[in-house]
Amino acid sequence: MEKRVLVLNLDHSPAAVVTVQKAIVLLHLEKVTCLSVYEFLEVRTVNRSFDYPAVICLNNYKSIPYRGVLLNRNNLFRRDKGECQYCGSKKQLTMDHVIPRSKGGKSNWTNLVTACHRCNVVKGDKSPEQVGLYLTDLPFKPSLAYFLAEYAERQASEWLPFLESKIAQ
Repeated sequence: MEKRVLVLNLDHSPAAVVTVQKAIVLLHLEKVTCLSVYEFLEVRTVNRSFDYPAVICLNNYKSIPYRGVLLNRNNLFRRDKGECQYCGSKKQLTMDHVIPRSKGGKSNWTNLVTACHRCNVVKGDKSPEQVGLYLTDLPFKPSLAYFLAEYAERQASEWLPFLESKIAQ
């Protein structure tokens, strides 16, 4: 699998993730500066060799409208690390409204959690406290940097120093 390249805006906020080919073109056109490279990797042509960029930074600030993270089943399961937020099970996962919709609960990041089928049935249309269930982690709205850091922990540890300050925001 080909490694990806993190693109930072001039203020060091994450702007995009691109292929190495796109990153090398941007470097060649002097639109970006390389901040970090993948060790032991290089891109070779017939007569030349280039460092394999890991993190690049735009030389000019680009105004990127905030898109946020899309609330969907896949992203919710990623945020909750693929486990039930009541019992920790990783099987038969569903989405659960902490405050049930029948009681006025909304479908948003701070009211939805991952739950196993068993806990979801036990909870029904009651609050977790009413049935003796307790959340292991409070639900929160993740940022793009949160998901990029999750990817970086698995695939690109070179990104972590550039994302750590953005995760808390």
